[in-house]
Amino acid sequence: MDYEYAPLRLPSNVDRLTAAAQLAIQAEFSGWELARVQLFRDGSRKVVLRRRVQPTPQPNLSY
Repeated sequence: MDYEYAPLRLPSNVDRLTAAAQLAIQAEFSGWELARVQLFRDGSRKVVLRRRVQPTPQPNLSY
C-alpha cells in the first residue's frame, strides 16, 4: 500500500484536548490517520498524518 504523509507542527500553547479534536476532524473529513507523534521538551508536538493514495481510474478505451 502506498501512503501520502502530512507533517504537522502543533505549538506548545495547544493543549492535548484541542490537538485531539483537530486531528479527529482531519481524520473524519479528509481520511487522515495518525502515523506518529513526537513531543518536544518545550511542549510542542510534531505530528505525522497519513492516508492511502487513491489510484486514479484509467479510462476504458475499448469499444
